[in-house]
Amino acid sequence: MSNATYEERLETIKEIVCDILEIEEDEVTEVSLFKEEHDADSLRAIEILAALEKQFKVVISQSELPRMVNLKGVYEVVAEPAGW
Repeated sequence: MSNATYEERLETIKEIVCDILEIEEDEVTEVSLFKEEHDADSLRAIEILAALEKQFKVVISQSELPRMVNLKGVYEVVAEPAGW
């Protein structure tokens, strides 16, 4: 995973997010908003955070949740502890 490309990492993140939010991958863009456009609640956001930590073997503070509004934000939140 360490030498994965941006696209590959984003795809993995997208799969996790879509699985938890129970939405189709083609419904989600890099900037579509989970809460406003996909009806995500804060519990789902925490589930996403936990799944990302497990997938990428990083620790993400719950204080980062407000940044995790879309795929772009989630990628940035994971990228920091992962050192991408």
